[in-house]
Amino acid sequence: MKVIAKAKDIDVSPRKMRLLVNMVRGKKVDEALTILNFAPTPKARIVAKVVKSAAANAENNFQMSPQDLKVVDIFADEARTLKRFRPRARGRASPILKRSSHITVIVSDEED
Repeated sequence: MKVIAKAKDIDVSPRKMRLLVNMVRGKKVDEALTILNFAPTPKARIVAKVVKSAAANAENNFQMSPQDLKVVDIFADEARTLKRFRPRARGRASPILKRSSHITVIVSDEED
């Protein structure tokens, strides 16, 4: 059985999140949390929180053993983009795009 957890509108660009997400895809939940714990970026705490949430959903809602869970799929999609402008020389303006992302984690038993 597959169990899903999502985090929406995280204020980190999806391009940066995908670097973290690709490190833990296909790993066991315990191993994924260890990798994220020692990742050099503070954004890893956000991904770890979603992985913990998916494991807790599996344990509490479907009585799955947390030791048997594996991160089957994990991805970071693009969310809303805030559009801002920065004043430039000669009265011009250049756009600033403040991107955000949605993180989705799917965990499952290792038998699948």
